[in-house]
Amino acid sequence: MSSKFHARSAVAYEQLMGRWSRILARPFLEFTGLEPGERVLDVGCGTGSLTFTLPLVADVAHVSAIDYSEVYVEAARERNPDPRITIDRADACALPFSDAAFDRALALLVLHFIPETEQAVREMCRVVRPGGVVAAAVWDSYGGMPYQRMFWDTAVALDPSAAAARAESYFKPMTRPGEMRGLWTKVGLADVVETALTIRMDYQSFDDFWAPLAAGEGPLGKYVTALDEDKRAAFEQALRAAYEATQPDGPRSFAAVAWACRGVVADG
Repeated sequence: MSSKFHARSAVAYEQLMGRWSRILARPFLEFTGLEPGERVLDVGCGTGSLTFTLPLVADVAHVSAIDYSEVYVEAARERNPDPRITIDRADACALPFSDAAFDRALALLVLHFIPETEQAVREMCRVVRPGGVVAAAVWDSYGGMPYQRMFWDTAVALDPSAAAARAESYFKPMTRPGEMRGLWTKVGLADVVETALTIRMDYQSFDDFWAPLAAGEGPLGKYVTALDEDKRAAFEQALRAAYEATQPDGPRSFAAVAWACRGVVADG
């Protein structure tokens, strides 16, 4: 298995994360660079946030997008209006492409869910031509995601046994400062640069925040749906109180920080 993301519903994923990854896609591409005529691989495309942004930023020749979840692949295919884009189910650790097939390989918000992260990055390097770019972005789960801190700190306050799940969520692979830069250097990429990208997550209400979690999407949703009925109701009430923070229910805006890293495939 090449992904630990709990994928159940493309609709719930869009509400949980797709809307935010679409916002992150443009600053990520500004960081990675993109040129007309390039062939680009999108690793872990989800429902297509980065995939469909690529042709809007530059007149690319082709985009190959892959994801491990058939649910997300089917949803992205249904949305695809562009003949230059192909979307397939594939394993990031065993990419079904020949060596040096792409000018760039990009992974937006996926590497931290792949246990064999180094193998996935080596595969991205393999399929990119010398002089091409390998780049990725992952959430700063511990220091840059206040909505996740709110979720997990509330969970642990009610149930100390949730501390292990909180630690796993906070310290997923590649989410600490310098961690991607170290791996990019280890696998032989040149001109390695790591930076932080910040967006805002704007929710309309607590229900807007809670709905994809109640649907069981992603690691947070998996935790919610594993609770029994009474514990789930108590957790929802406590999380609502944290979200509202004694103010009337309504819009809330949370900062969200992602680490981004790029490097150039060396000759030979």
